[in-house]
Amino acid sequence: MVWLYTMIAVFIVSLIGFAGALTLPFNDATLRKIVFFLVSFSTGALFGDAFIHLLPEAVEKSGFTLEVSLSLLAGIIVFFVLEKLIFWRHCHVEISPDHPHPFAWMNLIGDCLHNSIDGMVIAGSFLASPALGLATTLAVVFHEIPQEIGNYAVCVHGGFDRVRALLLNFGAQLTAFIGALIILLLNFKGANVTTYLLPFTAGGFIYIAGTDLMPELKKETELMHTLVQFISILTGIALMLLLLYFEH
Repeated sequence: MVWLYTMIAVFIVSLIGFAGALTLPFNDATLRKIVFFLVSFSTGALFGDAFIHLLPEAVEKSGFTLEVSLSLLAGIIVFFVLEKLIFWRHCHVEISPDHPHPFAWMNLIGDCLHNSIDGMVIAGSFLASPALGLATTLAVVFHEIPQEIGNYAVCVHGGFDRVRALLLNFGAQLTAFIGALIILLLNFKGANVTTYLLPFTAGGFIYIAGTDLMPELKKETELMHTLVQFISILTGIALMLLLLYFEH
């Protein structure tokens, strides 16, 4: 039954990848205004997720060790190298649906890592008890809905068309099955398998938010738009902080 419960839970979480479909009824002009808000929101959510969720959980599991620090730095450096590789491959022409900006691909890669960890956490929780598994699944759902809407906005802003952005977002969500299967097959109930993955993913999110998304936001200098960006970033951080109450 643990396998069945886990697979159902991960499938439900994966469906959140289609959260961006909520924006489909809007025309292009309205969507651009929404994306303007959501990219700012996603910046705050990525920072908030890294500093409020991922790093504190890693420290709680293993302490503030050298391994945590090195994993965080590794995440930043690896994502820098990945972006260089993607940049060389994709950015020799103007940004378009056929040639999206590298930060859109980077965000998807980071989301795949994060979703794999979510799958590990869900599977590990169900191995411990069905009640804990259900509680963890609900926490992941609350956590993923705003983040996936933000990820969709980043993909659209980076050059993907709406349908492709939705499909890629959903594909990234499906990597949660990989993480869940690893834990179920190895039957890890209490093993500290995320000691390195949590800070590594946090480093990737810090890199994406700090070096890719924020520079995009800085291109807008109009006072009112800047104020909206600032409020949106704080909203993303505040929501990540609020989610702590659902997780504990």
